Amino acid sequence: MRIDILTLFPEIFSDPLQASLLGKAIEEGRMTVALTDPRDFAQDRHRRVDDAPYGGGAGMVMQCGPLVAAVESLRTKNSLRRVILMTPRGRRLDQALAKELAAEEDLVLVCGRYEGIDERVVNALGAEEISIGDYVLSGGELPALVLVETLSRMLPGVVGDWESVETDSFYDGLLGPPQYTRPPEFQGVPVPEVLLSGNHAAIRRWRRKEALRATRARRPDLLVGLNDEDKKLLAELENEAAGDKEIAP
Repeated sequence: MRIDILTLFPEIFSDPLQASLLGKAIEEGRMTVALTDPRDFAQDRHRRVDDAPYGGGAGMVMQCGPLVAAVESLRTKNSLRRVILMTPRGRRLDQALAKELAAEEDLVLVCGRYEGIDERVVNALGAEEISIGDYVLSGGELPALVLVETLSRMLPGVVGDWESVETDSFYDGLLGPPQYTRPPEFQGVPVPEVLLSGNHAAIRRWRRKEALRATRARRPDLLVGLNDEDKKLLAELENEAAGDKEIAP
């Protein structure tokens, strides 16, 4: 998979692209990440890429010309079916979207800055917009890194044990179950006995039930499209909750 990132601040990506599993994915050639500075496509000697907004107002707006020219230069080397602007008004990034994007051979991520990007860039590039949440950052670089990190985990061979990916929160639509490691007891709190039992079927069922418990408590909006086993486990949780209410003083 190849990802081209358009950014005015390529230095932001230097260390993250060399660290941990993401660095491993790039080093092993499972993912290629290339950085392009739109200033290289500016149309004046000052390498200007922004200007004051029409209609007045504070701040500056990134111009169409350098961004469109930068992306078009990449189209000669890649299929580029998807060009993505990292913007706060875009489609919210979730695991379903990550799976969808991970199936692409190449992507271009455009990082906005200042007060945003000239609206005409969206139409000129046939771009889509993606957001990582309802808050404000100084630019699209950190959201782009979040997306790249998310996609790297979806590529075969990047994570050594694929089961660890499958048990991630949101991978199958639910929050992940609680995890434990040594020691078997800490400050009087023991590890659940089932996890020490060696009974893989019982462990799988416990983890699924606990994933449903966490999702029911914290993100009930995710409880959609459940299979029959999940519905049965959810019914058990509801019965347990009803029983707790009955014995409460």
